[in-house]
Amino acid sequence: MIFRLILASALAALSSPAFAQDDLHAPWGEILDAYLSRGPDGVNRFDYAKLRETPADRQTLESYIAALEATDPDSLAPDARYAFWANLYNAATVRLIVDEAPERSIRQIRPHPFAIGPWGMELVTVDGEALSLDDIEHAILREEYEAALVHYAVNCASIGCPNLQPEPWRAETLQADLEAAAREYVNHPRGVSVTGDGLVVSRIYRWYREDFGGSEAGVIEHLLRFAEPGLNEEIRANPQITGHEYDWSLNRPVNEPE
Repeated sequence: MIFRLILASALAALSSPAFAQDDLHAPWGEILDAYLSRGPDGVNRFDYAKLRETPADRQTLESYIAALEATDPDSLAPDARYAFWANLYNAATVRLIVDEAPERSIRQIRPHPFAIGPWGMELVTVDGEALSLDDIEHAILREEYEAALVHYAVNCASIGCPNLQPEPWRAETLQADLEAAAREYVNHPRGVSVTGDGLVVSRIYRWYREDFGGSEAGVIEHLLRFAEPGLNEEIRANPQITGHEYDWSLNRPVNEPE
């Protein structure tokens, strides 16, 4: 009953003409501020266990997702719509991990024995349509926007993924923030590592090669776009991809017991 009253109040506030779109994502910012931290390895870690044990903040997350579900994304300007979908994807993923509590990896959450993970599960309902994480990422974001940068916007709760950012995506700073996230990942070893034989890169650049030019040369061009000067020089010296890696371990705090 208390939850319904709080949710009704939140939705009423959202219906106000004076309600700013930035305010829509304020609760998600509060969750990120409270539970996301920078790991010593440069990977942003989310404390799912702590959120799981904090009913008030779990309710905040539920209310936030419900508020997004009650919003018509087609009424938003393009950058605001991008922020809407990317934030919804990330919030729904966090809720999924909190609810299901996998021990090691998001891929342990399987709706059926043949599933490779939870990405096909319908987790949210927007404008009357039940949607999965795959729907949001592949049928909406990658279709409507620059597909390469979408991979830096959505987070799959894994070490190998580009960081879950410490602030919600915002329309006003969207392009700059996406490019900053891309630079952060490309210049981290899980994005690109230079070896004596060439480059070991994230499997993202193999799984979604079509988003990065459709070829190894296209991937190299993308990496050079965001590589800092030192790494840029090393890539140019031997622009050959010799391997792909990805760590599916949960992006939880390093001191959290398994």
